Amino acid sequence: MKDAGDKISQIEPSRRLADAVRDVKNAFADRDDVIVEMRDAHRMRLELLATELAPVFADVPADMDNFDFAVSSGLQPRLWIDAVSHVAMGRDRRTYRFLKDTRIGRVVLAESSDMKPVADAVTRYVAERVVERQRMMEGGIESAMPGVHRPTVAEAEPPIRAETRRNGWTTFFAGLGLITAGALVGLAVSLALFWDRLTQIKISF
Repeated sequence: MKDAGDKISQIEPSRRLADAVRDVKNAFADRDDVIVEMRDAHRMRLELLATELAPVFADVPADMDNFDFAVSSGLQPRLWIDAVSHVAMGRDRRTYRFLKDTRIGRVVLAESSDMKPVADAVTRYVAERVVERQRMMEGGIESAMPGVHRPTVAEAEPPIRAETRRNGWTTFFAGLGLITAGALVGLAVSLALFWDRLTQIKISF
């Protein structure tokens, strides 16, 4: 029994908690280095895309403040175009993904490992937003076919005035008819109320 007890109580001096803690710390440090490296790689590629789009961003009217055009920091850097659209890198750290948040969820507007198609998609998106704002401020709808203009109606004003006069006379006669009908109704009610008195006056005579 003594020999068995001696075997159980023996502990290898090389297996210590401090060594295990050091190994765990090294593992976390290695993982953090990988995360930082991935984040820096993502940010570097997005900054290259932002440089490619710099002329487009510079041409946006100064009074349009709904665009961001900034690379955000964090675990997953993003190149923000506006409040609902941005460009992020895929898991392979090489694919550009142009995303937009909508009411039905997030949709992919463009995705490519090449920078140019994504830059073209962003440029198109910015142009559409600029045109939408111009049309909204003008308050009109331009023709979708080039060279086709909306016809102008020169004689639109006189018929409107004639119709206005006709509606005015109609309203006048309608009001006069209501007044006449009201007077007749009042006369009939008065005759009904004073009919007994009139009959008594006739009998007394």
